[in-house]
Amino acid sequence: MAGQNKKQGARAAAASPASPASPVAAALWYEGPGKAALRPVGRPQAEPGAAVIRTLWSGLSRGTERLVFRGRIPASEYERMRAPMQEGDFPFPVKYGYAAVGLVEEGPPEWMGLNVFCLHPHQTIFAAPLFRLTEVPSNVPARRATIAANMETALNALWDSGAGPGDRIVVVGGGLLGLLVTFLAAGMPGADVTVVDIDVSRASVAQSFGAKFVSVGEASGAGIGDADVVFHASTTAAGLTTALNLAGLEARVVELSWYGDQFVAAPLGQAFHSRRLKLVSSQVGLVAESRRTRWTHSRRIAKALEMLADDCLDALISHEIAFEDLPEQLPHLLAPGASGLATAVRY
Repeated sequence: MAGQNKKQGARAAAASPASPASPVAAALWYEGPGKAALRPVGRPQAEPGAAVIRTLWSGLSRGTERLVFRGRIPASEYERMRAPMQEGDFPFPVKYGYAAVGLVEEGPPEWMGLNVFCLHPHQTIFAAPLFRLTEVPSNVPARRATIAANMETALNALWDSGAGPGDRIVVVGGGLLGLLVTFLAAGMPGADVTVVDIDVSRASVAQSFGAKFVSVGEASGAGIGDADVVFHASTTAAGLTTALNLAGLEARVVELSWYGDQFVAAPLGQAFHSRRLKLVSSQVGLVAESRRTRWTHSRRIAKALEMLADDCLDALISHEIAFEDLPEQLPHLLAPGASGLATAVRY
């Protein structure tokens, strides 16, 4: 009964009119290892150069937010890992998140009524500077726009890889990021793209993107070795080993997994040096050198949103959950080995 009353309180806080100082909104806070709660938030104000956005959807990052939820962010990365509109400090308590999509309710006339994407934590209504807002294209549903930050990461990964038309490309790890990389890579003319994963239920999504799928056990005999480019996104040492084993002579292996404070064994013996493999990191804090001087964050996120205008990408959102249910459901959604792909939070 107490949990039910909490949920009803969160709904009322988000919906009831009140004075600007009243707690008419709610935000998700990570309060300790495996513990989260909704906290009331005062009505935000549209200062000059800013807007007030009522959230429609937000995206839950199963990778980064799992590490935040478990308190697994290394102390050395506390500042670099800060989300743009984060409150609190790592490890706890912290208001974290970076995939909010909402409707502009207050602000300059030209912004009113627009659906926008913002790197903001999970919160029912919030204010943000205009420079942090990107208009969601009319042909991209607000729910799908929650994976824009992941699409931006996938785009940067492709830049880091140097992959091109006709290449033999392997993606090890068919989670959300791996499948977004697959979607982009399979769109290049003549590219031969294969996804390798332990979860065969992801085969249909990979195939709908124009790629092949093989299970981990079949990878060594599937004729997909000698790859020109390999992306690794499984967040496991075994997956990294598979990725290195499938790379061809002088090929590039792009590491997309972020392990937090976990140390990972990498098989840098055997033929790693004789095959002159290149293991490359990729992240969106600092984009590929070939694009760095021209591709600002606003340009990248606008392009990522534009690239979401394909209905087949809805298959990547496997879970939908109400905002008020987040504290109760997070332990299941962010558990190691949890099934599914992306989670959309409904407001």
